[in-house]
This record gives sequence, structure tokens and C-alpha cells, in this order.
Amino acid sequence: MEGHSYLGIYLSKTAATVVCLSLRGGSYNVQDCFSVSVETAEGSTLQQLPGLIAQRCAEKIPMYRDCEIAVALDCTMFMQHNVHSEFVDPKQIAATVRFDAEEALAADVTDVAIAFRVISSDQTGSELAVFTAQRKILSDILSSLQSNNLDPVTIEPDVNCLSRFICQYVPLSEGMCPFFTLLSRRNGYFIGPTLLGSQESVALRTILIGSIQNRTELLAREIPLTIALVKTERSINSLQVFDSAGSVSQQELGEKLNIETSAIDLAKSALTTPEVLGNCADPVEFAIAYGAALAHLEKTLSVNFRNDFMPYQGKKLRLQKALKVLSTSAVVFMLALGLFFQSQVLQKNRYKSQLRDKFQEQYSAVMLGEKLPTSPSPAKKLAAELRRIKDVKSGQLSVTGEESVSAKLTLVLDAFNKCAEQTGLNIDSITVTSKSISVAGDTSSRPNTLKLFESLKESKLEILQQRLDSKGGRDNFRITVEPKK
Repeated sequence: MEGHSYLGIYLSKTAATVVCLSLRGGSYNVQDCFSVSVETAEGSTLQQLPGLIAQRCAEKIPMYRDCEIAVALDCTMFMQHNVHSEFVDPKQIAATVRFDAEEALAADVTDVAIAFRVISSDQTGSELAVFTAQRKILSDILSSLQSNNLDPVTIEPDVNCLSRFICQYVPLSEGMCPFFTLLSRRNGYFIGPTLLGSQESVALRTILIGSIQNRTELLAREIPLTIALVKTERSINSLQVFDSAGSVSQQELGEKLNIETSAIDLAKSALTTPEVLGNCADPVEFAIAYGAALAHLEKTLSVNFRNDFMPYQGKKLRLQKALKVLSTSAVVFMLALGLFFQSQVLQKNRYKSQLRDKFQEQYSAVMLGEKLPTSPSPAKKLAAELRRIKDVKSGQLSVTGEESVSAKLTLVLDAFNKCAEQTGLNIDSITVTSKSISVAGDTSSRPNTLKLFESLKESKLEILQQRLDSKGGRDNFRITVEPKK
């Protein structure tokens, strides 16, 4: 990722080397590097080193907490074994490698963390380089690193990280099949040869050097032994050597092994300067830490002890933390939004209350002391009162609000006038009260009586009671009517 920084840590029992890389313009640059150490390997050394690393990072690399961190474990803290697996699929190998390792070692691997690398594969299965480390040691390292805000994504064997650095940065001439040998202050690393068209090495091996003085003799003895273990179709035709002590004679070694021998320029390979390498205790340890920082480049199954022991949870924890922050922010936002709308409602209700109090006096004055109703709405009540007043003025209602006698009588007479001639209507009596009108009379026939009733209905009068009978050739009726409401 462009602009991102990566922190590689080479960790031994008494010392550590840290390299910080930044990605700019598609290439990696050494942003800073340093080494720290403690006096003795006894006691709580593995708890002290991470504190020293964090302290120096805070001084030299302030943004180290935002870096992707990877650790290279010194070869004194793990063991390497050659194991055969019946499978070639990496997932199947990963599922069975613990049983294969236990069978090959003839020992219980319950308390061991396992990482592996495929050396070669064919129809019979795969040859593996299996790395084992004590779970307690890894647990102590991880706990101490995490307590100092250093949570590594990967913990790999140092030789694997050195192999990655070589495959990425040490240039190869066309037609060359080199074998690489690098000696640090305490360890020797044998890597090779690099597969043609690949960024992997087919063989990895480490040895402890200690206080051996003649490193040339050591390499003359160990290199043929390591090459004999390499299974490759290509013949090794060159040897590339680096010795941090500067005591290996390339000419003498080449003559002893009868192979072309040349030196590795680590500063040039790392695209940095000897002055930068001078900040670190050992150039080989610098290259190992540099290779650890490049761990993110491996998209396939990596040689990572954390895959088997305490898998990395950093991204998940960061996501959970981000979700918690987001959830908290959302809750705060919703509360603020709720308070805003609540204040708007309260303000609106306060304004309505003020208007209601002001309107109460005017309403009471118009409605003769009545209180402002809640149902029906005051507007509807005032509209009904306005209609009543208009009806009173037109004579249809009395001042008290009841229908006037004259208005009722007018409706009845209007209905009679419409049909009197057609029906031969005779009226014997009309009785008008405040509630209803009673009419007695007769028509020339029953159909004409019914026509009278229709005329009454058309004049907006409702027949409440009726009694009909025939006498003397006339159809008598007695009805009670009232205006329709």
C-alpha cells in the first residue's frame, strides 16, 4: 500500500534489530533502523527487549504504532526438521503437518508451535522444512510485545526472512544458479538455490557459529554438506558469501570448493548506504529484519508460527474498535438529533399554548362564556355558530337556535301548494309545535295521497307518523312531519 510503513524486528535472546520501511513510488526505503541489547540471556530478557524496542521506536519512529509489524525469530529459539507429507495441497499439508512432525520426531508436539515451508513436491507428496518453537517462549514474546503496543502480524524463522530479502534484492546474473551463505556474529545461514522464475529458495539451513575463529574452514566444511541436501535439477555454479566479521577469504573458499565465489553487497542490495547499516549491530541481522518487514508481500501460506499459535487478531480488534467508535458516534448523533427535534416540538407546543391562551379570551367573548373546546375543533364550532346565526336571520331558526314555527309552516304550505290541485287536497287541520307539525285531511284517492307525501319529502320534510283510511269516496290521512336535519 503506497505510503504505508512496515516494521521488521529481528529478535534473539539478548538483542534485537529493527528496520522501518516506507513504500514510496513503488519501492521500499529504509526510514530508520537501530539495534538494542541486554547484558545477559538469563532472567527476564525477553520481557526487557520489547520495552527497549518500544522506547527506541518512540524516539526514532514515532508512528510505529501505525506500522504493520513482523518478527523474525532467532534460530536459537526454534528447530528445523525435514518432514515428508503425503499431500501437495497446502491446505491439506497444514491440516496434517502436526501429525507428520510428531511421527518424524517421535516426540510429543502438544506444547510446540509449528510452521512449515514446502521444499519440493511430486506424485509421492511433498518434502517440507518444518520449524518448531516452544509455545511458552512464543507466548512470553507475544505477551511482552503486545504489552508494549507491538502486536506482530507474523512471527517467522530468521532464515526464512533472510531468504525473502535475498530473493527480492540480491541480483542474479543470467544463467547463474547461486548458493548463498551469510554469517552474522553468532549464526550461519545457508540459502539456495533460487528457483528459476520464482521468488523462493529450495533449501534453508542455519548453524550456530559461537566463538569459531576460522570461518573459512567452517564454510568449506558446511557448504558441501548443505548442497548435498539440495534437490534441484539445476547445478549450483556459483557461491555468494557475506561475513559480518570480514574474516572469510573468498579466494581460499573458492579454491577449496572449486566453485566461483563472490561477495554480497548488502548495502547496495538494500538500496541504502553503509552509514545506515552502521546503525545496526550486524548487517546480516539488518537484512533479516528487512526481510521480516517484507512479510506482507507473501500472498500464499506464510511460514508463520502465529498461524498455529495465537493467530493475529489485530485487524479484527481494530475493526471492532472502529465499530465501537462508530456505534458510540451514531448513538450520540441520534441523541443529539432526538434532543433537537424534542426542543422543536416543545417550542412549537409552547407557541400553540400561547396562541390558545390568547384565543381563549376572544372565543369566550363570541361564544358567550364557553371554554375553548378540544373536540370538535374551535374552528368547526365557530363555523357552525355562524351558520346558525345566518339561519336565524333568514327566519329558518329561532334566536334560541330551534326551528321557528313560521319556517316549519312555510315548508308545509309550500309542499301543499305544489300538489293541491292535482290531488284534490282538503286540509281539515294543521297543528304546529316547536318540535313537529300534525296535519289531517283527505285527497281524492290513495295514489294522490302518496303524491302528497312525495311533495312533502321534496320540500325537505320527513314523515314521522302516518295513518290512512278511506271514507265516503275520499282517502283520509293524518300525518306528523318535521323538517329534515
